[in-house]
Amino acid sequence: LLPHVAYWVVSGIFHLIDTYDLFPQYRLHTPEEISQRNLASRWEVARDVVLEQILQVATGAFLNLTEAKQMTGSEGYDVAVWARRIRIAQRALPNMLGLVGLNARGLSEKVALGGYPLLAGALAGGDYPFLTTELVVEGGKKAVMETVPAFAVWEVVLAKLMYWVVVPGFQMWVAVAVMDTWQYFWHRAMHVNKWMYTNWHARHHRLYVPYAYGALYNHPVEGFVMDTLGAGIGYKLSFMTNRMGMLFFVTSMMKTVDDHCGYKLPWDPLQHITSNNAAYHDIHHQSWGIKSNFSQPFFTIWDRWLGTKWEGDVQLKYERTRANAAAKDEKKRLVTGKERNGSVTVNGKVKAK
Repeated sequence: LLPHVAYWVVSGIFHLIDTYDLFPQYRLHTPEEISQRNLASRWEVARDVVLEQILQVATGAFLNLTEAKQMTGSEGYDVAVWARRIRIAQRALPNMLGLVGLNARGLSEKVALGGYPLLAGALAGGDYPFLTTELVVEGGKKAVMETVPAFAVWEVVLAKLMYWVVVPGFQMWVAVAVMDTWQYFWHRAMHVNKWMYTNWHARHHRLYVPYAYGALYNHPVEGFVMDTLGAGIGYKLSFMTNRMGMLFFVTSMMKTVDDHCGYKLPWDPLQHITSNNAAYHDIHHQSWGIKSNFSQPFFTIWDRWLGTKWEGDVQLKYERTRANAAAKDEKKRLVTGKERNGSVTVNGKVKAK
């Protein structure tokens, strides 16, 4: 449920910005474009988004059944395991130095005499005889104090870095790479295959002017195949914990909403993570850019590698669509005003009703 809470919180913020026109200078489209160009009502969009979210919650519940029960409270032990791995890895250092003609043992002795015992221990292959600690061991009727080997401070710090930063960061990178790859090729396929576009993907493109809570406005099949499976497979292949999975799902959901927000906000951190942002994805929603910028939601690497990134100028095209929408809106208001005044225009002539 947490990703969907994030979806509506972020969408709600952008909806307030849009409704009260708080930052008009950062809009990608004018309010007239939203009312004139979009082919789906806001009610239709909200309805389909809620339907997709229900399907995602059901899928998440099913995936949870395939997960082993994860426990908490073992973080200290897990850090110690990494510290042990670091100690074992040091055994290879003398052999590695020997490959370049260095005598690791002799070098270790010299460094030790120079007053650097920790460096000497590392050069000796992780030999730290001076690092010990007292451990209480239950033996029979009374506890016994035993002296046991201990880890160096730098080993513990590095182990914590591996456990809390490096491994989770790598898992996040794998999940993002899998999700981006999955979504790019399915997204592109839905534009190449006419049947898939007509029956599935065309619904999302009824929003020529995207807005935040329209991010998940999809056909249910498309939403399941591209969004739900894409995120789920990325989560599974990265072997994330449930905690990391929540971070991944919430982040990707917020990024998807932000990519459809319709604003180019200079202080929005999600728009500066990568070049794949609201302005980039908005090009794909335009009739002239619909065959480009398929990458979503994080990186643009597949567009760049496969030549589908939009490279042309967009300023004149956006100005033209704004002008057309403004003209249509003005015409509509004139017609509405004349009808309210009791007259209509027929063949260019104003007649009373």
